[in-house]
Amino acid sequence: MGKAIRVLLAEDHETVRDGLKLLLQSQSDIEIVAEAADGQEAVERAEAIKPQVVVLDLSMPRMNGLAATRALKQTVPEIAVVALTRHDDEAYVKELLGAGAAGYVLKQSSFTELLRAIRAAAAGNRYLDAALASRGKEGHGRRQLPTRPAVTERETQVLRLMAVGHSNKEIADQLSISIKTVEVHKANAMRKLELRGRIDVVRYALLNGWLHEP
Repeated sequence: MGKAIRVLLAEDHETVRDGLKLLLQSQSDIEIVAEAADGQEAVERAEAIKPQVVVLDLSMPRMNGLAATRALKQTVPEIAVVALTRHDDEAYVKELLGAGAAGYVLKQSSFTELLRAIRAAAAGNRYLDAALASRGKEGHGRRQLPTRPAVTERETQVLRLMAVGHSNKEIADQLSISIKTVEVHKANAMRKLELRGRIDVVRYALLNGWLHEP
């Protein structure tokens, strides 16, 4: 038998983390080498210990899962990241995989899904929870995400203000641009990010920490 897959487990709820640790350590091919209670700690410990796989929750204090994934892929790109979350929205899936995550697993799925994701990630493959894959949101294996046009800084500013509830007129006044220009920036950003309405924009803002990070 080969060496066990070295895993760092990041989850801010201690009871959940302990349960996951117990389940994962029952597998002969998986070793929990570190734990973290928030995103920032996960990044710091991963940089120091360099596990093969980091399993992290999306909703964590100090640094959320998306920001942690981006930080990890920038500083230690060889580490595979598996997101473990209750969020099954398409926007979350696309953002995490687009940030470089190798796996996306739902907490409400069976434990087998997490095991498959960890093993696939350690082998250099991508894994999406079967519940999502069956709905056609993405595919298993090495399928690449389509390249999306970049959102400009001004388009991002408009989305952020929209997400916190500002009207087109208020956004126009704040950015010193016309209402028509606001509408164009909003439409372009939503098209690029495949956001269908304000609810999608708010979800995107939450995922990127715009609504709860200083």
